[in-house]
Amino acid sequence: MGFHVVGVLGSPLAGGNTAKLLDQALSGARDAGCDVERIDVTAMTISPCREIFYCREHETCAMKDDMIPMYRKFSELDSLVVATPVMTMGIPGALKSFIDRFQVFFMAKFMRGKPLVPEEKKAHRRGLYIGLSGMNVPYVFDGAKLTMKSFFTIIDVEYWDEILTRDMDTIRDITTRPDVMEAAYRKGYRLGELLSEEKP
Repeated sequence: MGFHVVGVLGSPLAGGNTAKLLDQALSGARDAGCDVERIDVTAMTISPCREIFYCREHETCAMKDDMIPMYRKFSELDSLVVATPVMTMGIPGALKSFIDRFQVFFMAKFMRGKPLVPEEKKAHRRGLYIGLSGMNVPYVFDGAKLTMKSFFTIIDVEYWDEILTRDMDTIRDITTRPDVMEAAYRKGYRLGELLSEEKP
């Protein structure tokens, strides 16, 4: 089996502009020899974090929903792509709830000093953030980037690269921007290529 690259879609539109860029990145990683998997967050049954603090002492969450299998998957993945639109200067609610439930990883790493990510995987786990915004203002991605960087740190993924596209209210259809589509493919390919180059 090859390296495993997971793509997380934060948009509620399974075939929308954000999904198209994510699929391009995953196609690139696949062509570089990786096994790829796409997770559509809005299709999952997820409850928001309730700060029960069960995870302070346990390697899972007290709430039994679609997040439970995510913990093992995210401890074992080799690299990650997260694609999401900007909503209200941040990320959509479903994706935020998904990320907040990784408090399980936060507690393991920062409170108990026993990260859930195997030591041998940490050196090569990279993250690509793909962001789209309807507005065309220079600071529109600031909130989302802070969230992504925090998330990646918690799950031991390096914030490796990003593709940020503003003014989607004007562009409307990302396929009319072949440069951005190609950038997503190339960065996905490079993400997979780096994994192969570092294979012992």
